[in-house]
Amino acid sequence: MLCQEPLLRALATELLESRGVPASAARLQSDLLIEAELRGLPSHGLQRLPRLLSRVANGLADPVASGRHRWPRVGMLEVDGQRGLGPVVMMSALEALATTVTATGIAVAAIRDANHIGMLAYYAEQAATRGLIALVTCNSEALVHPFGGTQAMLGTNPLAIGLPTGGAPFVLDMATSLVPMGRIHAHALRKEPLPEGWAVDAQGRPTTDPEAAKAGTIAPFGGAKGYGLGLALELMVALLAGSALAPEVRGTLDDTHVANKGDLLLLIDPGRDAAGTRRLSLYLDALRASRPADPRHPVEAPGDGMRRRRAAALRDGIDVPDALFDELHGLRAALA
Repeated sequence: MLCQEPLLRALATELLESRGVPASAARLQSDLLIEAELRGLPSHGLQRLPRLLSRVANGLADPVASGRHRWPRVGMLEVDGQRGLGPVVMMSALEALATTVTATGIAVAAIRDANHIGMLAYYAEQAATRGLIALVTCNSEALVHPFGGTQAMLGTNPLAIGLPTGGAPFVLDMATSLVPMGRIHAHALRKEPLPEGWAVDAQGRPTTDPEAAKAGTIAPFGGAKGYGLGLALELMVALLAGSALAPEVRGTLDDTHVANKGDLLLLIDPGRDAAGTRRLSLYLDALRASRPADPRHPVEAPGDGMRRRRAAALRDGIDVPDALFDELHGLRAALA
């Protein structure tokens, strides 16, 4: 079902406010969900809202917490998320780092005990529009098997990088799994089979059934290289944030456990004038103009596809599965 962005944004905000989330925090959380939908990432969009509402109702997500900050060293921020909404805790940390990074040159926030932070590109883009370089990562429940294995031992452990360019920010956002688990759930919601090679079932057998994949495990991207990168991020997040490692992580895919994963945000002030970032923009334009393998498909930079999908969704509407649309409106009707 095609729905217009303002209506979905208002619906999400209303449902969050009905659970006691302050207006500003509800708008921020809704913005993360709607931006994911606009950019073609429903795995991090509205399908997460019913579970988030249940987490608030069950006392697993504090609707008013924004995190407790502690600076053990210059440029090193430790954040106790206090079970707050992930975007609220993360943006509070980003604001704190942004005030100090111009003096320190580099600053990092290690966050624990916060709920799911959503699409990492959002934070990388927020920092890049301020002229800062950002690296954002987190760990998750064990959803990915190691290279050569079939048992879930790692999180999907996404990584986002944002840089100012003098034009549209450069934003890379990728999971170290072949796909995020949320995309498996999106296929299940739409009753669509998975492409071959995405996942194995609980017995370690390749499957295209999204329901079987939900009980199984996802492949790392790029074989041994993706596995190695995902493992490095797993270890770094757990060490700096003091969070659980993937086999013990809970709370981003359920409404029964406290979220005990970790999040990291690294900001760098490049200290360059506009000309310094402008040359990045010129290089990206040259990259896009370079000779394509298929003339029908010009070369793109990371983030180009997201911007294109966003413009189309703002024009044509967001495609929301009927079952999810009915569930959200049922939740709204229950408020009356």
